[in-house]
Amino acid sequence: MSTISTGEGLAHRNAPGLSAASWMAAVAGLSGSLVAIGLARFAYTPLIPSLIGARWFAAGDVVTLGAANFAGYLAGALLGRPLAGALTSRWALRLMMLAATAAFFACAFPLSVAWFFVWRFLSGLAGGAIMVLVATSILPHIPPARRGMVSGIIFLGLGLGIAASGTLVPALLRLGLVQTWLGLGALSLVLMAISWSGWPAGDLPASAPSPVAAEGGRAGGILRVLYAEYALNALGLVPVMVLLVDYVARGLGRGADTGALYWVLYGLAAIAGPLVCGPVADRIGAGLTYRLSLALQAAAVALLAASGHPLAIAAATVILGMFTPGIVPLVLGRIRELLPHSHKQQQAAWSRATTAFALFQALAGYGYSYLFNHTGQDYALIFLCGAGALVVALIADTAAALGGRR
Repeated sequence: MSTISTGEGLAHRNAPGLSAASWMAAVAGLSGSLVAIGLARFAYTPLIPSLIGARWFAAGDVVTLGAANFAGYLAGALLGRPLAGALTSRWALRLMMLAATAAFFACAFPLSVAWFFVWRFLSGLAGGAIMVLVATSILPHIPPARRGMVSGIIFLGLGLGIAASGTLVPALLRLGLVQTWLGLGALSLVLMAISWSGWPAGDLPASAPSPVAAEGGRAGGILRVLYAEYALNALGLVPVMVLLVDYVARGLGRGADTGALYWVLYGLAAIAGPLVCGPVADRIGAGLTYRLSLALQAAAVALLAASGHPLAIAAATVILGMFTPGIVPLVLGRIRELLPHSHKQQQAAWSRATTAFALFQALAGYGYSYLFNHTGQDYALIFLCGAGALVVALIADTAAALGGRR
């Protein structure tokens, strides 16, 4: 079989425009990914020093509370599909938006570590469930040649959340911690209201199994490789997500302000990532685009390990900022290429991919932390480990692509 979708790319120029309902669904998806993933996850990072400084929690507790969101995200990735089966996707998405919004307001009141842990876990659960459901609930209602573009719009919320963590959150912190949490809650409430009627009204009926998937399990084998690649992609991105600012500020001795500037650059690139990757996948195929992304990510992480030159760090920051959210529509698009005739199978496969990414993201966070603390804070070693994981993913994807051709 061909591993690259050609029909969507060739039809792109003559593809129909989006209806008003499709645009509303895309905006709802963007709102969901911004609230439950972009803000719920990334806005916590710049809050950590203030949480410790204001003595809301001890430093060790703050780390535990950060991990609560990752644990909840993994739970949400596992529970998203069963929840949609019980409530319909539309109501499951509404409920998860409500839960994420409520968590922001609840976190304005640090009643206890347990209280905060529960709400951080719940916000992570909402994020994992929304990640599993948001695109697979919307894209079946979108013309095929526009699905890459709409995927980019949906996951733009991740990039906006990263950008907000370096801009909006520091501005809110000038008002105080309580006001910051309430401000994030108010923004989420507005976005929830915007998205409420935008979710597609009904789940599409189950379609026939894909003939590709039924053909000797060939697509199933490539999908299993894809899950492993996506997990390795998490191992490749976590070092930059966690250490970039600290590497610039302390590792290179350039100070916290310079480190913050690179984080803003990372956020701006993250905004562009889904908007670039989705349409490119429409034109040349998600499989090829994802392989190119793995190569660029590996080169960028290796560049961080090899050079401390400001231009080298800026180039690596832009590439990795783009692909932190940009890989999401690419992997989802790859799943659609392999399972083109079954929306239910696409949803199941995307759930497994998201779970693999979430699991290895959490493992990477703890594993790299241990390695960092036991190697004299060797930034280069951590970055090389990330680059190595991405190279392995690229080799695996290339081998699967070559092996899948007739």
